[in-house]
Amino acid sequence: MEYILKPFESQKRLAVLIDADNTSPAIIKDLLDEIAKYGTASVKRIYGNWTSNQLQGWKEVLLKYSIQPIQQFSYTTGKNATDSAMIIDAMDLLYTHKFNGFCLVSSDSDFTRLAARIREAGLTVFGFGRDTTPKPFVDACDKFIYTEIIRRDETAGQKDETRDSIALVPKNPKTDKEFLELLISSVEDASDEQGWAHLSLVTQTIQKKSSAFDPRNYGFKKVLDLVAATGLFDIDPRSSPNSDAKSIYIKKKEQ
Repeated sequence: MEYILKPFESQKRLAVLIDADNTSPAIIKDLLDEIAKYGTASVKRIYGNWTSNQLQGWKEVLLKYSIQPIQQFSYTTGKNATDSAMIIDAMDLLYTHKFNGFCLVSSDSDFTRLAARIREAGLTVFGFGRDTTPKPFVDACDKFIYTEIIRRDETAGQKDETRDSIALVPKNPKTDKEFLELLISSVEDASDEQGWAHLSLVTQTIQKKSSAFDPRNYGFKKVLDLVAATGLFDIDPRSSPNSDAKSIYIKKKEQ
């Protein structure tokens, strides 16, 4: 049995704010299921110009999942009034002091400063967006999850041509130099004098260094399986004194 400490509290009160212009309605069920892992979606709002034909596919989804649509007209061409409305609402919600964190659903770099400001207030920011999301926004979040990896198989008979529905091609952990350097340095930071590190502590260290880290980016559901796939580490499941649970320790193999 694998025992890994959860990096985030499970009962956080979360405000979920969705940029309709940059999100597909096809991902909403899986998105909300993913958010439920981190806390309770106390507020669910989505922003866009609902008089536009481009957003008509959202109607049924909004009713089904009780998401409140916020109308924002496009006053001029080339200006994104939707972003401004979402930012203003986020700050209003922040100052109520009723939330532990925010879920910002967008692939737009315009929300980079908003994510940073919320974190400055001591709240957790979960970002959700496509794998093309600009890195500054990804890095501004505590944790960023690519929507392609949370999307399940298409429902029979349905077809969705949006970018979110395209499966993210898993990276190869053996050839991803940036990831390997991140993993090795995190193990070193978390290790004892013998070089052994508790896997949960390694995971938390990685998440602090890289908000976009997720084993699913490499085709694995668990960090342990991802670590094993690199072939670089010895793995030692240790029994706990008063529990049947196993504590997983890893150590870089001798060259």
